[in-house]
Amino acid sequence: MLLEAIYHRPKQNWAYAYDCETIHLRIRTKKNDVKQATVYYGDKFDCWQGLERTESVSMVRLYQDELFDYWQAEAIPPYRRLAYVFKLEDSTDTIWMTERGFQKEEPTPTKSWFEYPFLNPVDIFTPPSWVKDAVFYQIFPERFANGDKSNDPDGVEPWGGEPTPDNYFGGDLQGVINHLDYLEQLGITAIYFTPIFEATTNHKYDTKNYMKVDPHFGTNEKLKELVKACHSRGIRVLLDAVFNHAGYSFPPYVDVLEKGEQSVYKEWFHVREFPLRVVDGIPTFDTFAFTPMMPKLNTENPEVKAYLLEVARYWIEEVGIDGWRLDVANEVDHQFWREFRQTVKAFNPEAYILGEMFHEGMMWLQGDQFDAVMNYPFTYAMHDFFAERAVDGAQFAQAIEHQLASYPQQANEVMFNLLDSHDTARLLTLCGNDKRRMKLAALFQLTFLGTPCIYYGDEVGLDGENDPGCRKCMEWDTERQDAKLLDYYRSLIALRHQHAALRSGSFRFLYAKEQDQVIVYERADEQSRFLIVLNNGARRRSVRLPMPAGEWHNVLTGELIQASSSKTSVAIDGMSAVILRR
Repeated sequence: MLLEAIYHRPKQNWAYAYDCETIHLRIRTKKNDVKQATVYYGDKFDCWQGLERTESVSMVRLYQDELFDYWQAEAIPPYRRLAYVFKLEDSTDTIWMTERGFQKEEPTPTKSWFEYPFLNPVDIFTPPSWVKDAVFYQIFPERFANGDKSNDPDGVEPWGGEPTPDNYFGGDLQGVINHLDYLEQLGITAIYFTPIFEATTNHKYDTKNYMKVDPHFGTNEKLKELVKACHSRGIRVLLDAVFNHAGYSFPPYVDVLEKGEQSVYKEWFHVREFPLRVVDGIPTFDTFAFTPMMPKLNTENPEVKAYLLEVARYWIEEVGIDGWRLDVANEVDHQFWREFRQTVKAFNPEAYILGEMFHEGMMWLQGDQFDAVMNYPFTYAMHDFFAERAVDGAQFAQAIEHQLASYPQQANEVMFNLLDSHDTARLLTLCGNDKRRMKLAALFQLTFLGTPCIYYGDEVGLDGENDPGCRKCMEWDTERQDAKLLDYYRSLIALRHQHAALRSGSFRFLYAKEQDQVIVYERADEQSRFLIVLNNGARRRSVRLPMPAGEWHNVLTGELIQASSSKTSVAIDGMSAVILRR
């Protein structure tokens, strides 16, 4: 056994409370190195009384990446306290892992054992339950629909023109209201809006007034109308909070720009040198990237904190939104996000708090800050396999399982799984305009663990390179929409809604091999079991699957497949999928 590869720590995604009774324990070992892993556990105070009441449970190799195996077991301690130790076995050796290291002999309970001191309900990371059942739709308001010509910006261009960083087409909140029937029929149950607050750009990430809807989009009352209309259809609403930085027209920043060190707002920002200016391309104050139009807010300042927390409260309590997506979330201090969570959850415990970050986010997912993060590691793995075919099935499965191993289960269940956004090229373009590849990617996304999000227009065939190309106007002319693609999305979303196994059931890969573009995975719960076969290659294939004998239903074709043994061959054309259910 390679001891250097073995890892555990009694916290974060390695030892955590899944619910009020259950603790999940995980350990990492070298890939294919350990044959069996067992957890022995008991009450940590038994040893004081000379008792040795321990239980054991075999661990399951839950995930595997290119280097490691990740094992998991559940323990239900009768008194909410847990002491535990790991027993690891290969074909020739047995090793015990304790808090003090490794040993050959069985350790005395519960001396040197790891501890989960106490399962306190208030410490349990509990994301809102509705999120795992949601299908999100991201809307860039300026480009979705123009429903009110009276609020159009000066110089507005005809709908459907070529997007640039600075032009306008008149999209607004009324346009969204006008198309809620479309979203409902698509199967959307939650909308994520990029910023809607008053700002000077078409993207609105340079906020001028956090308490006012941008006049080009409508009014605060119009937003209330939109939220109410969404709620009447069972659609939740998520707004974008840009709390890392403001815009150059934000009044406190304007004051500092004009008055320098004499400004009462000078501590609202991170100023290295007055006056505020740009020297050799670098601002003398902290900004988003090196953009002087977006000065970074000092969220440690009590006045800034009070202002932003009031913003968070107002739109939750007064307007009734269902949560926040937090821009550039990993550059804001953790303590601010802790207070932000307390503020938001005090008014709506079921509000969804979603952080934007492009990397692993475990430090924000411990129950005191976010409910989830935008799952860009998932996005990149999807691009590598489906869009670019840069990796094989084995590498794709390893990337996905590595990501799942990075977070507690309840975080994975509500992770925000996107394939593209206003910050990336569109999925269809990434797939080389091959809609077969796009459809396979959408199928995996909509049958995977976590919360899928569709970027507006993907479902009707919108394409586009990186910003500004990915921010085209939504296509509403049905003659120019891809009706078959739209029907495909509708059917997949409906399938997800119909079967809990596709939302919160177990997930595992059954087939994912090197130099092979076929993958097979299972989603299952007590009611149903799905085997999903995706062929990302060009030629027809036949794959032998572990299918218990009996009748299986091909969801996409309606055919019935009779499995007669534990290994049944399933034929699948190139660039296609088979979904089997029983």
